[in-house]
Amino acid sequence: MFFLFSHYYSSMMHHGTDFLLQPIFTRGVSASLNLVLLLVLVVYWVWKKVQVDHREKSERKGFRNAGFLYYKHSLVCSLVICVFNLVLCLLSYFYLYNNYGSEELVTLTDLALKTIVWGAVCAYLHSRNSEAQDPSLPRMLRIWWWVYAFVCCSCLVIDFVVYAKHIFLPVMYLVYDIGSSITSLFLCYVGSLGCSVNSMAKLAPLEEPLLNGDSNVSNNSVPIKARGNENLTWYSNAGFFSILTFSWISPLITLGNEKTLEHEDLPHLATDDSVAGIFPTLRNKLESECGSVRNVTTLKLVKVLFLSTWQGILLSGLLEFLYSCASYVGPFLIDILVQYLNGEHKFKNEGYVLAMAFVAAKLLECVSQRHCMFRFQQVGVSVQSKLVAMIYAKGLTLSCQSKEVRSTGEIINLMTVDAERIGEFCWYMHDPWMCVLQVALALLILYRSVGVASIAALAATVTVMLLNLPLSSLQEKFQGKVMEFKDKRMKATSEILKNMRILKLQAWEMKFLSKVIQLRKTEEIWLHKFLAGTAIIRFLFTNAPTFIAVVTFGACVLMGIPLESGKVLSALATFRILQMPIYNLPDTISMITQTKVSLDRIASFLRLDELQTDVIEKLPWGSSDKAIELVDGNFSWDLSSPITTLKNINLKVFHGMRVAVCGTVGSGKSSLLSCIIGEVPKISGTLKICGTKAYVSQSPWIQGGKIEDNILFGKEMDREKYEKILEACSLTKDLEVLPFGDQTIIGEKGINLSGGQKQRVQIARALYQDADIYLFDDPFSAVDAHTGSHLFKECLLGILKSKTVIYITHQVEFLPDADLILVMRDGRITQSGNYNDILKTGTDFMALVGAHRAALSSIKSLERRPTFKTSSTTKEDTKSLSKIYDQKSDDTIEAKRQLVQEEKREKGRVGFNIYWKYITTAYGGALVPFILLSQTLTVGFQIASNYWMTVATPVSATAEPDIGSFTLMVVYVALAIGSSIFTFARAFLAVIAGYKTATVLFNKMHLCIFQAPISFFDATPSGRILNRASTDQSALDMKIANILWAITLNLVQLLGNVVVMSQAAWQVFIVLIPVMAACIWYQRYYSASARELARLVGTCQAPVIQHFSETISGSTTIRSFEQESRFNDINMKLIDRYSQPKLYSATAMAWLIFRLDILSTLTFAFCLVFLITFPNSMTAPGIAGLAVTYGLNLNAVQTKAILFLCNLENKIISVERMLQYTTLPSEAPFVIKDNQPDYSWPLFGEVHIRDLQVRYAPHLPIVLRGLTCTFTAGAKTGIVGRTGSGKSTLVQTLFRLIEPVAGEILIDNINISLIGIHDLRSRLSIIPQEPTMFEGTVRTNLDPLEEYTDEQIWEALDMCQLGDEVRRKEEKLDSIEWRKLEYGPKATGLPWPCSA
Repeated sequence: MFFLFSHYYSSMMHHGTDFLLQPIFTRGVSASLNLVLLLVLVVYWVWKKVQVDHREKSERKGFRNAGFLYYKHSLVCSLVICVFNLVLCLLSYFYLYNNYGSEELVTLTDLALKTIVWGAVCAYLHSRNSEAQDPSLPRMLRIWWWVYAFVCCSCLVIDFVVYAKHIFLPVMYLVYDIGSSITSLFLCYVGSLGCSVNSMAKLAPLEEPLLNGDSNVSNNSVPIKARGNENLTWYSNAGFFSILTFSWISPLITLGNEKTLEHEDLPHLATDDSVAGIFPTLRNKLESECGSVRNVTTLKLVKVLFLSTWQGILLSGLLEFLYSCASYVGPFLIDILVQYLNGEHKFKNEGYVLAMAFVAAKLLECVSQRHCMFRFQQVGVSVQSKLVAMIYAKGLTLSCQSKEVRSTGEIINLMTVDAERIGEFCWYMHDPWMCVLQVALALLILYRSVGVASIAALAATVTVMLLNLPLSSLQEKFQGKVMEFKDKRMKATSEILKNMRILKLQAWEMKFLSKVIQLRKTEEIWLHKFLAGTAIIRFLFTNAPTFIAVVTFGACVLMGIPLESGKVLSALATFRILQMPIYNLPDTISMITQTKVSLDRIASFLRLDELQTDVIEKLPWGSSDKAIELVDGNFSWDLSSPITTLKNINLKVFHGMRVAVCGTVGSGKSSLLSCIIGEVPKISGTLKICGTKAYVSQSPWIQGGKIEDNILFGKEMDREKYEKILEACSLTKDLEVLPFGDQTIIGEKGINLSGGQKQRVQIARALYQDADIYLFDDPFSAVDAHTGSHLFKECLLGILKSKTVIYITHQVEFLPDADLILVMRDGRITQSGNYNDILKTGTDFMALVGAHRAALSSIKSLERRPTFKTSSTTKEDTKSLSKIYDQKSDDTIEAKRQLVQEEKREKGRVGFNIYWKYITTAYGGALVPFILLSQTLTVGFQIASNYWMTVATPVSATAEPDIGSFTLMVVYVALAIGSSIFTFARAFLAVIAGYKTATVLFNKMHLCIFQAPISFFDATPSGRILNRASTDQSALDMKIANILWAITLNLVQLLGNVVVMSQAAWQVFIVLIPVMAACIWYQRYYSASARELARLVGTCQAPVIQHFSETISGSTTIRSFEQESRFNDINMKLIDRYSQPKLYSATAMAWLIFRLDILSTLTFAFCLVFLITFPNSMTAPGIAGLAVTYGLNLNAVQTKAILFLCNLENKIISVERMLQYTTLPSEAPFVIKDNQPDYSWPLFGEVHIRDLQVRYAPHLPIVLRGLTCTFTAGAKTGIVGRTGSGKSTLVQTLFRLIEPVAGEILIDNINISLIGIHDLRSRLSIIPQEPTMFEGTVRTNLDPLEEYTDEQIWEALDMCQLGDEVRRKEEKLDSIEWRKLEYGPKATGLPWPCSA
């Protein structure tokens, strides 16, 4: 082969440099290089076999994942080249058979050698990967790939040069050189990235401790210890090229293809992206700007947010500026290109210079836009995190009056919807000034193309933009109303979920569901208006470029300005780019409107009243002999009310004293403790505290999480102290019975603990804090007498014997041990002293003791009365009752699972059935074909109008037009009107379909939730449900329909672009097909990680909401223990845990789109080079210019299509999550018509329980084990037993909140399991253990079903001793101020008397 090549070379020397353009030269060089590589590979392989590899497998394994993606790419690409060369070699052999010349023989030899060499490369790569060797691609291979790429590209250039001289080579050469160039450039790209990732893999040992550490953050359990050096993140350690191409995220995308991504797989956030690192700075800036958070205004909040992120904002602005300038290079050069194709050459190689300018501009546009979007996301996540942290911190300091103004549901809306919307605004923040810049650049290009007619274009543009003023005003109004009623709906939903057990006990859930549905319908009225306004805006501004074009070309015709195809194409390309700011303008205005509403709402929340900081004067420990000193104290829950809660309080409590507080219901006992911990606003007086405080509230507050974490409450474990406190609080036996002991995860609000157990856990938490002052608000009311006595003896008289203790109690037996007794009435301390002194002198105290004794004597007299029947509980029944607590069945040996499980997360690709359910939910999918047809016709009319203007106008000023100006404009306007009509149709059809789908799914999900059994609410934190009702519902309302139909529109536009480009150069398909295949491969490769990241975003948001909801309900306890900073830290860690997948999801999308942009630019570059190399040989200059015009927009349309597709796959998870809750298991039927009891049932009320067995869930142990007993009709039956023995479980089974596993319950000989649950629950009544009140009036709380008269309601209130209290209210039964009763125990029976 060398001989043939040298012989041919000597014979061609006289041709000089022309020989370099001959195919035989390039094929000969290629064959020689391949032969050299083959020899080197053989030598290298032999040398490696001789060497002994001393590396350990464990070391190699650490590198494998880092480079696996690039080995896979390299191996597949090498195999493709090998097969490609083999096919061409065989074709050449049979085609050239018996016709061999020197050139043919060199070509055949070259192909054969390449087949062998690339086969050897494949074998080499496969062997290295299978042996798990160091995956850094060998330098020898990378050098060869660069040389190979240079030779292939040189061959391709030579082919074009030869073609330009009208010397036509075999088509096989062109196909081969194009294919080789693409694959070789891809290999160079992979080689560079493989090198970059290998350098990052070397950092793995530094990051490994961080990544393998305990980064788990459960719903409410967060490790407080620092995670190490936060700067050690992939992004921080990436090199320039890795950052430029987003390759630093490649290992995560690779990992997502190998396994389902978990949160622990995500790299940590850098300090600048972590809210823990940036929130303190924001808070300091806000305080320095406003003096206090209460003085914040919307403008000051915006200023502080800008100052805290100004670097990211300015950098993204610079990138946006570069992107805009680069995007207008194409329209500027179009006219020059058309004239070049028409034969007007200004200098040598002008065409290739133009091509280079086009491609360079597209590359700059691609890089700047991708990095701009990445910075937007960085800033957006940072702003959202700061706002959520700010809202949380404010929630910890809210006064009780402020809590009445803003419910938990409303504040959750601020965190989930408003903060997220402000974060998303970062994507739009540069649009206003960029719109001005882009319009200015467009007008400059238009002036160059159409001269004075550009003034008409400016006027049309200004007219279109002025239409924004009334539309934006309307949209702002609609958006405000939507958010207002969404707040009301979320407030009601949050309250209902909190009290769902009560609703089911009373059979009220459907009534309250109708309330939520009614609030949603009111919200839908404004949502419908908002969406209709969005459709009108989208219609107007989508057609704005066409309108501007009609005005501009019409002005040219009227002014006599000649229209040439080059200038028309330049104008059309400008209008197409100008379409983006005009098209985005309505979205930007809508977003500005929504963001302003959200900022106003957050600023309004931040201005709410906080707890007074000057209520308590804290003294250093040891500086006073008095633990508490209160002088002339006057306090009121409502400072605007003339009624003072506590009046003229004077109190001195010395260190080590035990103080008992007693009094009648509503006398102010709980308010006294609340004022000592600083919860009640002070009117006057002085309160001094010396020492730390621990507070035990009357209603237990328990966090979701482990029992151990609830008791430790942030303290380090001291096992001896811990065990001692468990014993003192009688918790040891309870923990032995629980499935996981003190590691048992408690459901929301301690749902799987009894009332007494929760109270004792709360007491244990206070004891473990080892505080100086202990405040107990009636701690023994929820436990039995024996347990109460034990707690008093072991805790108050034992562990706390040297501490200062103030306790409220109604049990007189606990009073003699107090050093000081305070008797309260009407907010005053009427008596104080020790037990014997005030018993002799105090009338109020004597009345209390007398009332207690009278109550005991009346109970004893009731016991002596005969009942209708004696209880039929047998000896065996008693034995079975005694076994309820003590017996341990074989069920405890089973594999135990926690009641509260991790939130279910779908894995793998979002199923097609999810998409299908979404598009067919509205009218069975009947609107889908009409939407697709209208989109197709819209694009068709747009292409037809542009095509018409190109072919109907002359190429140059010297050519005579074939069509008159009038005909030109009439046809163009007709096509524009056709496009507008179908644009209008698709906009409104898409809105109707999206609105209907959101409504149907909302109703279906809420119906299933309200019909779900109580076990679902026990095991599901309310934050998960609220997340679906708020964030996911908002995505359905506002986003998913727009994204879905934007995808189909962009796909139709992409198809249209390809069709137009192929009209000028069908050869573009040679590149387009492999490019499209690569795009699809990249998109599928990316999707595996992207969808899991999106799911992680959804599951990581619920813990933030749940933690906030718990914090608000327990804020009094948190503040009394002075744990605000710890809870703020937990919140910030949860926010960072949510921000991680959100930021990396956006980064992964940038990774994908950057690569797709490069591939589409490659297609565009090929089209340009082909048109320039073969001018006039394929098509007319005008059509060629039109193809370039559409080619300029190719990457934008393709990017938007993929971007919307990825966004849809992320957002459709909201549909997936909502559909999860439309298939929840339902309770038994409300009514069974074939088995309805008589209206008078139960007539007697005799209850027979036979061999009853109950468990809370299939995976949990049996709680009631074979219970058999009878409650006789008319008898007063008391159920006793120590805390946790199953008393409440038995009651819940009577109401069928829990269905029995075995056995039956008969009421008046009717098996309650065979009738409807509403028929059962509506005939029974219950006064629950914990008081519950709903938003609304006294009347709606007592009689939500509107079944009773006012007289009956007043009678019930009087029986509960609440009639006088309600009569004092101005609105009486319609008063809403009754909610303040919750600060005293007088509300205990409030909602239930009428039904009882």
